[in-house]
Amino acid sequence: MTDGPIWSRRWKRLLAAVFVIFAGLALRHFGYKLGLSFVVVKYGGSVLWGGMVFLLVAFVTGSRKVVLTAVVALAISASVEFSRLYHTPELDAFRLTTAGKLLLGRVFSLWNILSYAIGISLAALIDRRLRRLDRDQ
Repeated sequence: MTDGPIWSRRWKRLLAAVFVIFAGLALRHFGYKLGLSFVVVKYGGSVLWGGMVFLLVAFVTGSRKVVLTAVVALAISASVEFSRLYHTPELDAFRLTTAGKLLLGRVFSLWNILSYAIGISLAALIDRRLRRLDRDQ
């Protein structure tokens, strides 16, 4: 069956996304306790979030086009960031919950979009490198 390697790569991307989610949660929970600075905890989490979005887009689409996947991931990430400019009482109440903070965030920041772009770029580079290694074996 020709779908074997594609599905294998897709499931590896999903597993990587789960790992990145746990890394981001660990960074947010333990970062300050470990003495990490605000910048590392705040924007490191945003870098990881961007990487996670790339991995989830790659998993869902199964696309081999890394640049296209990265562009879609950046569009989704930026859309979520810009959605922080929209306020309703229900949405603001959700944003105060743990799930709301993690999924939507609370405050708009262009720095977050830059962090997402960095995370997406790193994930795309790693994805491309791993695909080349798989091809060479």
